[in-house]
Amino acid sequence: MQVPLIQLQCGVNSYEWGKVGKESAAAKYAAATRSTQFSIENEKPYAELWMGTHPSLPSKDVETQRSLLDLIQDNKALMSTEISKKYGEKLPFLFKVLSIRKALSIQAHPNKKLAEQLHAKDPKNYPDDNHKPEMTIAVTPFDGLCGFRPLKEITHFLATVPSLRKLIGEDTAKEFEEAVSGRETSGSAEDIQRNKKALQAAFSALMTKDKSAVAAGAKDLVASAEKEGENFAGGGGPSNNGKELADLVMRLNRQFEGDIGLFVLFYLNYVKLEVGEAMFLKADDIHAYLSGDIIECMASSDNVVRAGFTPKFQDIPTLTSMLTYSYAPISDQKMNPADYPYVTLNRTAYSSSSSAILYDPPIEEFSVVKTELNGKGAKATFEAIDGPSVVICTAGSGTISVGPKTQQVKAGYVFFVGATAECILESDSESFTTFKAFCELSGKESANGTS
Repeated sequence: MQVPLIQLQCGVNSYEWGKVGKESAAAKYAAATRSTQFSIENEKPYAELWMGTHPSLPSKDVETQRSLLDLIQDNKALMSTEISKKYGEKLPFLFKVLSIRKALSIQAHPNKKLAEQLHAKDPKNYPDDNHKPEMTIAVTPFDGLCGFRPLKEITHFLATVPSLRKLIGEDTAKEFEEAVSGRETSGSAEDIQRNKKALQAAFSALMTKDKSAVAAGAKDLVASAEKEGENFAGGGGPSNNGKELADLVMRLNRQFEGDIGLFVLFYLNYVKLEVGEAMFLKADDIHAYLSGDIIECMASSDNVVRAGFTPKFQDIPTLTSMLTYSYAPISDQKMNPADYPYVTLNRTAYSSSSSAILYDPPIEEFSVVKTELNGKGAKATFEAIDGPSVVICTAGSGTISVGPKTQQVKAGYVFFVGATAECILESDSESFTTFKAFCELSGKESANGTS
């Protein structure tokens, strides 16, 4: 049997929101692996590097050009028999690098049951039947809109952003305010359901407005942002000050003039992640990424329900009916990474403050370890796990070893590591950074709620 270490050739998607040419980390990483099929065009946007078995952009073995999907279906031991059986002989996760120049669509990803229904009804716009919970780790400073704000913040903006209140209608605004008043932070199940119903009504009222009304309201909104500065939106809510929100409105209007997303941002948390910070989005959570380079890991799906900041197909009825309408501060979605316990650092690694940090969402399809080895000779030995891994280097250089096989690693190189294989990373530079996505069935819930 071959040593279960395979260097991968991974494809990159060119979406309009991607960073251009060599500014795109996704493009630079794709170009790093030797390939006659890809070279960076200076004027072309490059958005996403895909690492996995998803049929829309499957990864290949650099040496043989066979797809990773073929390899793991031929040899079920590469994933473990249990994982192969549970996930239909496909990698349970899709690993990505995103390079974001301008806003992605306002979107959510369907849960498993809804994904099956949407795929059966409209396979062109919903290309598979899987759910798509996802995790985002910032490689550079990142900002985005993620999840509904605390209700008091939404109430504040309805009172201090006249164009928003006018657009959804006075009656709708009052009904929302009266429904949640005094119950905004209640933990009672009855109050939470009542609040969610009120939030759905207020959000749906915005999303179903005709384009001419939205465009007219957007002109008033942008004019207020330009004029009021730090006093915009009543000086902002607790999470974001007035100038920050005014700047955000003007920036997004330059990208998508008059778009409904300019108003959606008052419903959603505006989050900034510093390098190494992460957040987890469950299926049916609303979000829109705005800028930055990120590592993203998700269940293996390409299903997106869109409703703003995009020229692509928008499905507003599905979006407004599918959302959870959970509301919370962004701190509730940020993750708390911890030291990864199943790795041994050598003396050089310890003495140089090297680290292996685990990002572990509450689902079984994937987890990610970020390893930073500082100094030549710093080494991390990962214990064998009963599941597959995909490793990408984002900075520096070194080696990766499985059994007797050792290969050079540079920024952009991607490797598949089979189940039950000990994996060793060693730095030959001052700083060697990798991200390792893996799946191991360990009693965590799967994203569709089963264990």
